[in-house]
Amino acid sequence: MSNKAFFFAGGGTGGHIYPAIAVAEKITEFQPTAKIHFFCSSREIDSKILSKTRFEFIKLPAEVFSMHPKKFFSFLKTFFQSAKIAGRILDKTENSIVVGIGGFAAAPVCWAAHKRKIPVKLINVDIVPGRANRLIARWADEIFVQFEDSAKYLKKQKHKIDVTGCPLRAGFENPNPQKAVEHFNLDTNKKTLLITGASSGSQNINNTVSSLLEFLDRFADNWQIVHITGVNNLEQVKAKYSNAKIAHKIVDYYDDMADLLSAADLVIGRSGAVSIAEYAAASVPSICIPYPYHKDMHQYLNAGKLVEAGAAVIVDDLPDGKDRREWLAEELEGLMNNNEKLAEMKKNCEIIANKNAANIIAEKLLKI
Repeated sequence: MSNKAFFFAGGGTGGHIYPAIAVAEKITEFQPTAKIHFFCSSREIDSKILSKTRFEFIKLPAEVFSMHPKKFFSFLKTFFQSAKIAGRILDKTENSIVVGIGGFAAAPVCWAAHKRKIPVKLINVDIVPGRANRLIARWADEIFVQFEDSAKYLKKQKHKIDVTGCPLRAGFENPNPQKAVEHFNLDTNKKTLLITGASSGSQNINNTVSSLLEFLDRFADNWQIVHITGVNNLEQVKAKYSNAKIAHKIVDYYDDMADLLSAADLVIGRSGAVSIAEYAAASVPSICIPYPYHKDMHQYLNAGKLVEAGAAVIVDDLPDGKDRREWLAEELEGLMNNNEKLAEMKKNCEIIANKNAANIIAEKLLKI
């Protein structure tokens, strides 16, 4: 088998990059001589995640699409700049395959590949494809999706769709909850409530949970908290916990989410496509608070898959902080006092869990 060069293109959030890393790791496991490169955005989160891998990455100047006249001109300019950078590298590389992974940095690379008749594949894990993925779908030979529902949003490309699930990092194949217990010095006699706003953090989730600390103190005998704040919110959240009686560990970021999620008994978090796949794979019941500002509301649809399976409940990220707080408190009360319900939700995670997607996609890519 001749060596192939795989170029993964996209980024801007961990939700775009983590599935690609999962597939890239499987490719190198199956074919150690394969070359892997990433084209990513210039956002800090991309470099932070990719610098911890063994893969080379190139930051592109690409910017988010906008119809505002000045921003649209800048979008076009950086689109073609990014396509030119990618094109130069693709021209020097034989036996290449480009894999779009979502986000505004993906489209210029996939367009450059399409122009050169280089195979283009697309990984789309959200039920509703984003703007970049809808564009790339026209150029892609194959589209790997997490849920069959995505087909109705890609009607013209329906024949290209392959339902594989969401690729997850290797840690989810065999998580080690004990590692997280030791890292955070957790009390094994207590249950663990994990709060996370995904890779970028969520100020609304941070503020809502922080405003419920007096309420959560009543669970101090049986529960403890691990709160992941996001890089920019650590000190602010720490200050709010200063008088909390419930045991707590607060960090801005944590890499080994497979271990931590599998050590948790309940998670409060966003419902990005990767997040819901991780909750299910780690068999952790969840309170999903979908990000409310996407036009297509795709996080509600993602969370709905967990709710259908009986593995989650949804709390709306309501504009009124008081309403949001009261709704979350009601759901927490109903779950933190109900071991049978938590056990049932944990078991129901198996209905939707899929830990094999990275294997499936890597094998398909290596057959090209």
